[in-house]
Amino acid sequence: MTAHTPPPEEVDILIVDDIPDNLRVLSTILETEGYSCRKSISGALAVQATILAPPDLILLDITMPMMDGFEVCQQLKANPITQDIPVIFLTARDAEAEKKRAFALGAADYIVKPFQAYEVLLRVKHQLALRHQQHQLARQNQQLQAEIKERQQVEAELRQQRLRSEQLLMNVLPFQIAQRLKEQDEAIADQFDAVTILFADIVGFSTVAAQLAPAELVQLLNQIFSKFDELAALYRLEKIKTIGDAYMVAAGVPVPRPDHAKAIAQMALDMQATIGEFLRPDGQPFQLRIGINSGSLVAGVIGIRKFIYDLWGDTVNIASFMEATGEAGKIQVSAATYHHLRDNFLLISRGQVVLKTGDSLDTYWLLPQPIPSPARDLEFSHR
Repeated sequence: MTAHTPPPEEVDILIVDDIPDNLRVLSTILETEGYSCRKSISGALAVQATILAPPDLILLDITMPMMDGFEVCQQLKANPITQDIPVIFLTARDAEAEKKRAFALGAADYIVKPFQAYEVLLRVKHQLALRHQQHQLARQNQQLQAEIKERQQVEAELRQQRLRSEQLLMNVLPFQIAQRLKEQDEAIADQFDAVTILFADIVGFSTVAAQLAPAELVQLLNQIFSKFDELAALYRLEKIKTIGDAYMVAAGVPVPRPDHAKAIAQMALDMQATIGEFLRPDGQPFQLRIGINSGSLVAGVIGIRKFIYDLWGDTVNIASFMEATGEAGKIQVSAATYHHLRDNFLLISRGQVVLKTGDSLDTYWLLPQPIPSPARDLEFSHR
């Protein structure tokens, strides 16, 4: 017995012959070697027995009444349950045509009677070894397919995780900046000469916060800021950050655009209209205090953890000061922004405000009634 042949006690052999003496002789030869044998005296019974309990090997006589060995083999090979079981024809018919027909039907081997016991055993062992190897290959293939499927699932999960990570990164940083961060490790700092910054603060929100549960407070802020995010996306603006109940957005970064001030002005007007949809606990609508400034600044990402796209420079500081010195329900813009807007929006002079440095700065109120003009359409034709 070869190393690839299963132990005889694990092998089930079906012997099919209509002559009882032949069944007895063959079973004695095989059982002496430790094989387990079943016997069938007709072809029809052999087919039924094979389907009910498929054996490891079939020794099949050809000449039998009612259903001969050829028909038995043909039926077994046509059935998916039994088609892979090796069949050895064992018959006194030695014609070449008989052998060709047997092998054409799918027989594994052909033994001519009278036979020698050692020949039967060698051919049986050979077929069992081949079948055992086929089973091993089938199991290995199944295992390989399972490993491939598992690897594909892992790769799909990794791709999904990478996609989620990239989506999160895009939500935190502008697309262009995220791409640069993936390609380089150093800090990003870019100079921009024409940018407009907006700061908005919800008036009296600290008082309201004291009247709400933390979960209600967060939910309210999320609803308000989500509306502002939609406006920022509509006007292709870059939301920079929120600090408490303050909202900061910019135009002209990270991609320069000539209509930066006009885009911010339109968003500011829409923000003032939107905030009126939200009511305080006393039933009064919320109000915003908005400040806007235009100029040059530096924008980028610094540090090695918890990246944020941020802006630095006097332009940012003055925009924040415009908000801090503004009034509830109004939009205060600097003189620098006024020069960008005066031909397309309605603005009135507020006068001067004094900066922390002691310098005076001309400021204006941006009013919600824009001057009718084709120029107002700007880049907003997609609205």
